[in-house]
Amino acid sequence: MSRAIYIATGEAESGKSILTLGMMRILLGRTRKVGYFRPIIEVPDPSKKDNHIETILSHFNLEMEYEECYALTGAEVIQKKTADEDGEILDAIIKKYKALEDRFDFILVEGTDFSGEAVFVELDVNAVIAKNLGIPVILVGTGKDKTTDELVTNLHLAYDSFMDKEVKVLGIVANKVDENQVDNIAQIIKDTVKEEIFIAVIPMIRSLNNPTIKEIVDELKATILIGEDQLDNQVENSAVGAMQLRNFLQHLKANCLVITPGDRADVILSSLQASISDNYPKISGILLTGGLLPEEPIMQLIKGLREIVPILAIEKGTFEVANKIGAIRSHIYPTNDQRIYTSLNTFDKYVNISDLTRKYLTFKPKGLTPRMFQYDLLKKAQKVKKHIVLPEGTDERILLAAARLTVLDIVEVTLLGDKNSIEEKIKELGISMNFDRVKIIDPVSSPQFDDYVKTFYELRKHKNINMSMAQDLMQDVSFFGTMMVYKGDADGMVSGAVNTTQHTIRPALQFIKTKPNVSVVSSIFFMCLEDRVSVFGDCAINPNPTAEQLAEIAISSADSSAAFGIEPKVAMLSYSSGSSGQGADVDKVRKATEIVKELRPDIKIEGPIQYDAAVDINIGKKKLPDSKVAGEASVLIFPDLNTGNNTYKAVQRETGAIAIGPMLQGLNKPVNDLSRGCTVDDIFNTVIITAIQAQ
Repeated sequence: MSRAIYIATGEAESGKSILTLGMMRILLGRTRKVGYFRPIIEVPDPSKKDNHIETILSHFNLEMEYEECYALTGAEVIQKKTADEDGEILDAIIKKYKALEDRFDFILVEGTDFSGEAVFVELDVNAVIAKNLGIPVILVGTGKDKTTDELVTNLHLAYDSFMDKEVKVLGIVANKVDENQVDNIAQIIKDTVKEEIFIAVIPMIRSLNNPTIKEIVDELKATILIGEDQLDNQVENSAVGAMQLRNFLQHLKANCLVITPGDRADVILSSLQASISDNYPKISGILLTGGLLPEEPIMQLIKGLREIVPILAIEKGTFEVANKIGAIRSHIYPTNDQRIYTSLNTFDKYVNISDLTRKYLTFKPKGLTPRMFQYDLLKKAQKVKKHIVLPEGTDERILLAAARLTVLDIVEVTLLGDKNSIEEKIKELGISMNFDRVKIIDPVSSPQFDDYVKTFYELRKHKNINMSMAQDLMQDVSFFGTMMVYKGDADGMVSGAVNTTQHTIRPALQFIKTKPNVSVVSSIFFMCLEDRVSVFGDCAINPNPTAEQLAEIAISSADSSAAFGIEPKVAMLSYSSGSSGQGADVDKVRKATEIVKELRPDIKIEGPIQYDAAVDINIGKKKLPDSKVAGEASVLIFPDLNTGNNTYKAVQRETGAIAIGPMLQGLNKPVNDLSRGCTVDDIFNTVIITAIQAQ
């Protein structure tokens, strides 16, 4: 079986980046080390790097240097061809590829990206390279500006070209097609090719094909006057401001770029005002033409506005610029997370991943790497979409995580807080939020508020809570969010980016309460180390558990580990291994281990055991040679909070491990706490595990 796949196209603007991103995520979810290689890159400006390589390396954090990822530039290929050194071209590509083959378990190869006249030879170039590397191919074609017959004919010709050179074609992907023709085109390709190959058809996704302000700036060499933090704004169309204002305003459309001479202060100010008006669509930016700039008083007025969009300036004339903008190609680049996540979501939606992996990615991964674990989390969360409430709705990190979650369509999200404040914060940060998938609820004005107050009063009146106190508490977003979960109006809650752990968990303990036969709520972290994922517990909740509580924490942690696809091998940590140590602390761990063995004989457990003996196979077998856990522990249970919290933070900081959690165990419904120092990634991951818990 081949340890590589070659993604090839024979035409410009095929959109094969969608396939590259999606395939890379699949591969990283199935094997430990994946490499990325582009045989030939087209870099018009030698001072700049290839955009495809930069995006893949940065987004997937691959352990590769930029120079390792390609063999030759287009200019170098032309030089060698001119000097009749065609053989040296292939030699350079094979040498670079073989160096990667020695380092990586699997290599994703992305073919050439020529434009202009070179497009006509691109198909043959890719076929020759794939043949010499011995790699099977997935072909990508575009339906943009083509009839169905033209698209299918082009794909069939490409297929024949590769087959004639004895290159195995694994699949065909038709991209950028009419959304109403997806099923029809898939059937026509299948009937035309007749071979049993993988076929996928992806419709035109407008947000992936519209250029951003950044791409317009780069293409036109425009000057940025205002709004450098909003260059990822997408431009869906343009509106030329060369007519009277009353007529011009009628031409404004959502996410359009206003193009107007720089001395038209009326158009500039009206466009900015219209963008924040409820009666007009929001614009993406303004491009000032003719080398003219607004006078200083006008610029001061603009800079003082609370909401502005990027304003650019260029020397060229209005209509010349308008024509050029229509021809600008969109790209996926490293800093545009929104477009990357949209591409990944599109891939997941229109590419039958199970069919692809069953037929062609049949290799079995050994062990569970962090990449595999995180990919599995996404897949599990997407199986049954759940509704998660985020009470801290005005926090920047919460909003960024919510935007990412909605792009990937993983969960339904509710943000709590004042609606105007949250929407203002979203605009201020320039976040593209899909409000079809995000709800904003102000607890006090919510239709459910009175019902929640009454429910809380009934649940807590035996604790001397009266109606007035219940009303005050239910105005608190933590209490309101927890009540949403209790009443079934949300499936889970994630909080703690702003509030303390006690503030987050207290309402859950008061009325969500613990599961039957569970007496203690505990927590675990999924520690994503370089080559494995370990479960650490309890590192966040219980300061000094008894032996009975420690046993319960171990059982809960083992069950959580198994539920998330990690085989539980439980190490009950202490300062000694086996029977060598004495003292109250080690005796507590020894007793807890015996309780687990008695209650759950199915769990593989060892204790007391030291950390090094638990995770290092050589030390483990030396100290406890007959143990089924020593050296292979996947679940590490700490004797107290002081040890657990310090250890997880030390491991995280010193090794660069990703710590996902804490995930709370034992509650009837999932409520999870964040650290106040959490990142956007921490929030994103915690929401995903909360959604999985809710399943």
